[in-house]
Amino acid sequence: MSDAASRHRDNAVEARVTIERPVADVFSFYRDLENLPRFLGDVLGVERTGPATYRWTIEGPLGVRLRSTVRLTEERTNELIRYETRTAPGMRTEWAVHFAPGSGPTRTEVHEVLTTPLGRLGHAALILIGKPPATEVAANLRRLKQLLETGEVTDTDHAVAGKFGRLS
Repeated sequence: MSDAASRHRDNAVEARVTIERPVADVFSFYRDLENLPRFLGDVLGVERTGPATYRWTIEGPLGVRLRSTVRLTEERTNELIRYETRTAPGMRTEWAVHFAPGSGPTRTEVHEVLTTPLGRLGHAALILIGKPPATEVAANLRRLKQLLETGEVTDTDHAVAGKFGRLS
């Protein structure tokens, strides 16, 4: 499996990556959700609005900026972070990010599952507007790996133009 392999199942997509950093470091970095714009391709800003809520600014198709409230729903230190958009049930986007020790003392296996709203229809709609969930999740994990291993992001796949440097 490649460094940021992905799979698709109905309205959920999965991706995995191995990061050359200890689990506690990777979990701690990711758990600070205000770090997410540093590697998520379409998230421009995250600000904490409450103990477990955050306001995200996202750049959508055609440069439209959207705001969304995201709620942290579960956390197990060094193992799991779950969060979801705060919208009507059935319309929520949900993320589950699992962290596990890798094959060496300084390796972390990160496994992300993204569940999109409206089942297969919602998944197909995202693909039609140029936001294929499986490839976006894999690209985001590749950027997380780059950032934590090298301190910079050079992967611009499925990212807002100019966010991480020049697009070729």
